[in-house]
Amino acid sequence: MRRTLHRSGPAPAALVRERYAAYARWSEWSPQIRGVETDGERLARGATGTVRGPLGVRVRFRVERVEGGDWSWVVRCGPVRLRLEHGVRALRDGGSVTRLVSEGPAPYVLGYEPLARLALGRLVRDLPHNPSAPHGPGQGR
Repeated sequence: MRRTLHRSGPAPAALVRERYAAYARWSEWSPQIRGVETDGERLARGATGTVRGPLGVRVRFRVERVEGGDWSWVVRCGPVRLRLEHGVRALRDGGSVTRLVSEGPAPYVLGYEPLARLALGRLVRDLPHNPSAPHGPGQGR
């Protein structure tokens, strides 16, 4: 199954791209993410790692592509594999719109959609920077 979501908001596209690019910032806008374990600090093609979620859930990932405001990755949790494509575009009013295309088994794509809607809505809002969010070496493997 393949589903597409869009969310727009007042956050400038450059800020939204930065929120995507810095793994340490993912938990600021995505409430289901508790942390990211990876060797790098920034989104890069070929990067691999693990996203830590609630209740000890751990999801392995591999970034497939990063081009400007677009990027895609494959996430795996046990035998389940999802491909997620993200995109960010600037709006004329100074805000931005983000796009998420989710592809995988229907129960998982549909089950993830409410969490994705919440996270994308927060991503494009003008959230203040969270100084208590974990940053730096503690985020790496």
